[in-house]
Amino acid sequence: MNSNDSLMAYVLRLADNALILGQRLVELVAAYPELEEELANANFALDYLGQARMYYTYAGELEGMGRSEDDLAFLRDENEYRNFLLLEQPNGHFGDSIAKLVLFESFYLLQLEALVHCSDTRVAEIAARAEKEIRYHLRHNTQWLVRLGDGTEESHDRAQASVDALWRFTGELFAPDEVDNVFEAEFEGPDLFRIREQWQKNVAAVLQEATLEMPEEQWMVSGGKEGQHTEHLGFMIAEMQYLQRVHPEATW
Repeated sequence: MNSNDSLMAYVLRLADNALILGQRLVELVAAYPELEEELANANFALDYLGQARMYYTYAGELEGMGRSEDDLAFLRDENEYRNFLLLEQPNGHFGDSIAKLVLFESFYLLQLEALVHCSDTRVAEIAARAEKEIRYHLRHNTQWLVRLGDGTEESHDRAQASVDALWRFTGELFAPDEVDNVFEAEFEGPDLFRIREQWQKNVAAVLQEATLEMPEEQWMVSGGKEGQHTEHLGFMIAEMQYLQRVHPEATW
């Protein structure tokens, strides 16, 4: 894999992660427990969709085939998406959504902090903008996980069950493949092993404050970065792409 192909693949993964998580957050509009949280969630979804647009636009330019951000977002098949499996999992109850966000954004913030210093100027610029957004997201969602974990007996038990159920999807975040290795070597990209160490420390501190137990080492699910997804993504893609597929090339 040459440098340009690796760069394009890496940027496309960032775009897919942002799009899929943004879509999951959109599904929660009008479903959060408080009005203030409803507004926060909608803004978080828009942040991710905005990041996805920037990543997809750059990925299209790198590809050089004339595909737009909409083409890459809405006109690819399920097995062409390269998002983490964690992000396509159903929202479930409020605790599930908060646990998923804390686990992912604890990783994503560290990834963005590293990408700000990568040698690709465009990626670094997008990362610098996204870093500010995700730093606030993580602080907000961490407060909720602590509130749930250190709340009532029921909220504690349900928050613990959420963390336990989603933990098996976290290993994929730190499993480097050829794309990650080339991006790290050629573009001074993130060191996933170093990020994993810091992520474990950060997440452990959050869980301790929330009076939650950190799950034990276990078998991890993977495949999202290679286009091998759970059944949940297919349903998401069908809904996301419906309008574009039924009315191709439609404009507002």
